[in-house]
Amino acid sequence: MNGLISLVNMRSGQNGKIVQIDGGAGMNCRLDALGLRVGKTIKKVSRQLMRGPVIVSHGNTRAAVGFGMAQKIWVEIEQP
Repeated sequence: MNGLISLVNMRSGQNGKIVQIDGGAGMNCRLDALGLRVGKTIKKVSRQLMRGPVIVSHGNTRAAVGFGMAQKIWVEIEQP
């Protein structure tokens, strides 16, 4: 995918817009409950070692997304 990277590969502190989610209905429902959906601008806060959860913020909310789910979230990085 050109110009897109997975949430896992974003650097901490980077902002980006979710452009694609490669998951089933259950995953999309779970992410929607966390406020993460296509078109949403997010900031990667941190990542835990050993394939731990990825922490993102959007607005005043922080959410932890499992490593497997984060691999399926494709983000377009915003240039500073």
